Amino acid sequence: MDSILNSIKKKLGIEPSDTNFDDELIFHINSVLGVCYQLGVGPKDKPYRIMDASNTWYDFMQGNQIDTVQDYVFAKVKIIFDPPTSSFVLAAYQDLAKEFEWRCNVDAETP
Repeated sequence: MDSILNSIKKKLGIEPSDTNFDDELIFHINSVLGVCYQLGVGPKDKPYRIMDASNTWYDFMQGNQIDTVQDYVFAKVKIIFDPPTSSFVLAAYQDLAKEFEWRCNVDAETP
């Protein structure tokens, strides 16, 4: 399965081989994964943290909602790391992130 860091970098338009922003991206990704933990998504014992490109989505979680979680993490990191300059596009990303958050929450609460 894909590296969490590299998949987010690709969606942001950053080549996986470009490590200039890794520390900042790892910080933001870990913040969002902390929110996922509070939503009941991912490992149940403690918040999941990535250290580098070796951490994979499969390590974080498995199941049907993985695509939604990936999109949620990307949308939140995009808003923090590279916010759109257009207020309309920013609002669209924020709305999308809220929807993914709601869906993740519902999935986590559904047995």
